[in-house]
Amino acid sequence: MTKKEQVLQLLAELDISYDIYEHPPVPTVEEALPYWNKIDATHCKNLFFRNHKGNRHYLVILKHEQQLIIRDLEQRLKQGKISFASPRRMERYLGLSGGSVSLFGIINDSENHVHLFLDAELKSAKKISFHPNENTATIVISFESFLKFLDWSGNSYEFITLYDP
Repeated sequence: MTKKEQVLQLLAELDISYDIYEHPPVPTVEEALPYWNKIDATHCKNLFFRNHKGNRHYLVILKHEQQLIIRDLEQRLKQGKISFASPRRMERYLGLSGGSVSLFGIINDSENHVHLFLDAELKSAKKISFHPNENTATIVISFESFLKFLDWSGNSYEFITLYDP
């Protein structure tokens, strides 16, 4: 079963409806933009970090158009110095490779090791989109389904303000 099929099967098991849009591989937000322009959803940027000791990992999800300065993020998270996690760590904790980081990677985090920091602005989204653990498609789910998925996962998460109003 492919990673995408695994995500779709889980969504069906959780009774989460979705729309899926196939497209060529798009490892960056910039490359995805032309394929997202007709999709009615809040598109997300997903960033995977580790703390300086390497014993805590964070998935940060924010609106795709937001630019993030790591020093500002460190101050908001109050987790000390952070850096992008290595491909090895991405594979270990999310079962993903670079260019495919997604909310749905936490289905591979059986120990609920990864903590999620979610941009509080996402709360205003009606629909939200993510890759299905492969960057060749975009899945759109309702915000309520997003919360349902988060609760199912067992991973800890919190909404935080990433930007000053």
